Amino acid sequence: MQIVLFDDALAGKLLPFTFTRPVCEIRCGITTIREKWEYYFPEIEIRFLTFRTVLQFKWSAPKENTDTLFINGALFPNEDVLSQIRNLAFGTGLKMESGRLGAFRSNSFNDSTHLSWGILENCRFLTLPEDIFQQLGVAIQEDFERLTVNRESEGHLEHVTIIGSHPVFLEKSASIKASVINAEAGPVYLAADSEIMEGCLVRGPFALGEHSALKMGAKVYGPTVLGPHCKAGGELNNSILMGYSNKAHDGFLGNSVIGEWCNLGADTNNSNLKNNYDVVKLWDHETERFRSTGLQFCGLMMADHSKAGINTMFNTGTVVGVGANIFGAGFPRNFLPSFAWGGAQGFETFRFPKFIETANRVLSRRGLKLSEAEVAILESVYQETSTQRTWENTAS
Repeated sequence: MQIVLFDDALAGKLLPFTFTRPVCEIRCGITTIREKWEYYFPEIEIRFLTFRTVLQFKWSAPKENTDTLFINGALFPNEDVLSQIRNLAFGTGLKMESGRLGAFRSNSFNDSTHLSWGILENCRFLTLPEDIFQQLGVAIQEDFERLTVNRESEGHLEHVTIIGSHPVFLEKSASIKASVINAEAGPVYLAADSEIMEGCLVRGPFALGEHSALKMGAKVYGPTVLGPHCKAGGELNNSILMGYSNKAHDGFLGNSVIGEWCNLGADTNNSNLKNNYDVVKLWDHETERFRSTGLQFCGLMMADHSKAGINTMFNTGTVVGVGANIFGAGFPRNFLPSFAWGGAQGFETFRFPKFIETANRVLSRRGLKLSEAEVAILESVYQETSTQRTWENTAS
């Protein structure tokens, strides 16, 4: 038997983050959605069915004609969902009342129209980019319970003031020094080799990934997550850095989602509330227009490999695509296409060979290099988003 985490028809709503990953590889909480499912099915091979064909170059496709448990990659596991999915007989499946597929068991994904269906109850899906920060609180709590069950904290607390009754858990070689941790609203989790430096003020729920650091004097309002190999300083509020990204200096980041391999320069700030207190709109890559989020607080959505220079200012509800490089005075527009180079004063295109050179330079600091599959994925994004870089069309 195999498990296949599949992208459904709504995966495009999670662009620009799904340009470079299946939905299940989005980090929401301490872990990615894939890692959550791996916890519950450690003995079963997990494969992937991606809505962007090019992603299959990196993520293994399903084996054919095999008894397969197909699970929507946007579905969060919990005890209720698991009890329903584990009881699925071959040829049966579960849907939401809206018709969205939850899970089914079959030999082929294309057999899904011929199955016997039940209703999936008490479930949560990731549907829109803003869901990632909106669902962080619940996701951190669920991941915390999974990761720490029947275990005791192993790290070091040095001159730390802890407030509240929720647990503070440190993996081996994690440390907190001379800081204040408020765990009244939720738990605090530090992964292996992570560090909260001196003088930090942290309100849970909060999670710090492997080899990540919260720098001296940082102020964090939960729910907030720093994924593995991240550095953060300044002020953060209800935000996530998915991994290998830095916001290492002063500046505010609120109600925001930052992908992997991103960097926010010193004193970069984003607005998460409009001056007129109106609801925030975000760019929708599928419809190529702005849509209402229904939210009063919504900040910056920045996809993988994008960068912001020092003193960059992002307006409320700004969406930045893959591989952009933003800098200069003033507020850039609210939608910055993939591979944009510039800011409020104007844009040119971050040409692909130069982008790859820069990306590999960044990865080399971690002893890594882009694989052929990753280059192919990024090049497909470069080609697919060319029409969004309107200055190219004007120039031609």
